[in-house]
Amino acid sequence: MTRILIAGYQHETNTFAPSLADWTAFNRGDSFPAYIRGAAMQQSLTGINIPVGGFIDAAKHRGWTLLPSVWAGAIPSSFVTRDAFERIAGAVCEDVTQAMAAGILDGIYLDLHGAAVAEHAPDSEGELIGRLRALVGPALPIVASLDLHANVTRRMLREADALVAYRTYPHVDMAATGELAAELLARRLNAGQRQPLHARRLPFLIPLNAQSTWMAPAQAIYQELAALDREHGTLLSFCMGFPASDFDECAPMVWGHGEAAERAVEQLYARVAEPTQWRLDILPAREAVAQALALAEHADKPVVIADTQDNPGAGGDSNTTGLLHALLAQGAGRRFPGQVALGMMFDPAAGAAALAAGVGAEIELALGTAVPTFSGHPSDPPLRGRFKVRAVSTGQCTLKGPMMTGLTVQLGACACLEIEGVLVAVISGKKQLLDRELLRMVGIQPEAMRLIVVKSSNHFRADFQPIASAVLVAKAAGPMAADPADLPWQHLTPGIRLRP
Repeated sequence: MTRILIAGYQHETNTFAPSLADWTAFNRGDSFPAYIRGAAMQQSLTGINIPVGGFIDAAKHRGWTLLPSVWAGAIPSSFVTRDAFERIAGAVCEDVTQAMAAGILDGIYLDLHGAAVAEHAPDSEGELIGRLRALVGPALPIVASLDLHANVTRRMLREADALVAYRTYPHVDMAATGELAAELLARRLNAGQRQPLHARRLPFLIPLNAQSTWMAPAQAIYQELAALDREHGTLLSFCMGFPASDFDECAPMVWGHGEAAERAVEQLYARVAEPTQWRLDILPAREAVAQALALAEHADKPVVIADTQDNPGAGGDSNTTGLLHALLAQGAGRRFPGQVALGMMFDPAAGAAALAAGVGAEIELALGTAVPTFSGHPSDPPLRGRFKVRAVSTGQCTLKGPMMTGLTVQLGACACLEIEGVLVAVISGKKQLLDRELLRMVGIQPEAMRLIVVKSSNHFRADFQPIASAVLVAKAAGPMAADPADLPWQHLTPGIRLRP
């Protein structure tokens, strides 16, 4: 009987963002499942498109016995607090200690992000793996899956027996990556020792908006990665990194496991390291709206604008108003009444006011927030005006799109508010607009829109690009820099370039 302890710790840290990931953030259940420990963790996460869900299914197929420990995830933000990290890491270490004492542990699987920066531990995943390695010794296998945006450190590679990362962005292969982690663990158990490892770090940061695997160059690169695996019998990974984590090892990484790992990694590195392929062009907010309105006049499907610098999936709070002001200034709602939507706007006070007033009511609000940004200037001011309540919701929504399929999120008091013909989806829990069900939750039918603004960078593409006539990326004032060179870096390793 093979007995594997499973645990998860998910956070993507934008060290320049305004909000910390405290213990409460890991217990809200808005963007990720709420903190859960023990047998209930395995039960609740089975069948969901996240890595641990895929690992659970693969483990069952292999006949392994699972020992569920802790799963904790919080929406991207600034630093994970010392308190939150120590609670999570302490619980996992406690469960591992008990399993070791009982003699019932053959391996550990960790569902990690790879770009979590704690207040006291810049490489917090490396710290967690290192603590576990100290408990179990050098012989017991530790395998982890990582997000494609992991900033993979030398300590992570050294302390773990094997690591594997997503190969899609939007991340539609999360469960599949958990299955790959199970494959790596099976190889490690069968061999009785680690497979050869080779790794290379890129000398520049890659902007998030250039990383989508729905577009060149990443689309072809990951196809080549899979072909190299078939050719060499390796298991390769390419993490493009999260270019807003200000610590020394923030940078893209290529690595692989297998007898031919060095040859395969060097071939892949040569393909990804050409810098000019990663450069991008983003539109100012008002220009993006102007282009979208012109396109929408003749389109039979919605035009989608990504409000990338307020992406709550990258450290924004989903509450800035730059794109909303741009829509109203150019009369978007008057040109297409009730067919222009923006989501999701995080404003708990507005959500509560709408829920209390009820459908059909008109309420005076200052919607949104002016937040500090990396430029040193606040974002656009709140939008003050009279809004009509078109729909309300208690905020429970089960996702049906390609990402996190089957996950139920709890977003609190939610509403659809209309102002000058523009529909605004308001929520009381932070959630990136990556699934059309989030709009339907407040009565907005995305397919019927002429123009949709999504607070997202790339994840929206999985569910929105199939219904879009065009996709534009806009740069309104917000806390998540589309260009890493705009950020005031202090801790990067010398030699890492801020632009490709």
